[in-house]
Amino acid sequence: QVQLVESGGGLVQAGGSLRLSCAASGRTFSSYAVGWFRQASGKEREFVAVISWSDYNTYYADLVKGRFTISRDNAKSTGLQMNSLKPEATAVYYCAAALYGSIFGALQRPGPYDYWGQGTQVTVSS
Repeated sequence: QVQLVESGGGLVQAGGSLRLSCAASGRTFSSYAVGWFRQASGKEREFVAVISWSDYNTYYADLVKGRFTISRDNAKSTGLQMNSLKPEATAVYYCAAALYGSIFGALQRPGPYDYWGQGTQVTVSS
């Protein structure tokens, strides 16, 4: 079992930055790909970024490419650095862990993920 806890959310002005963290307990991230998703009020959960477990390859949604960076801090923590934030980035951000799947395919959808955190709110004011 893996328990995930997100932190680092908050209120920031447009153009600002935030860094989210995802901490694992119970087991390490060492065998899991870790993804970040977000869900705005009234909308479906959407893919943001993912990092593989073996070679630390990464993949980003087009909307955040060049502004967000996903990284593995250590065996039990993964971060999401978000720069040049826009108001449309306002959402609850979730991290998730998956044992199987390709970051270039299946892991861009919520279905294959085995574990999810409770989410952290990010609000970007204009």
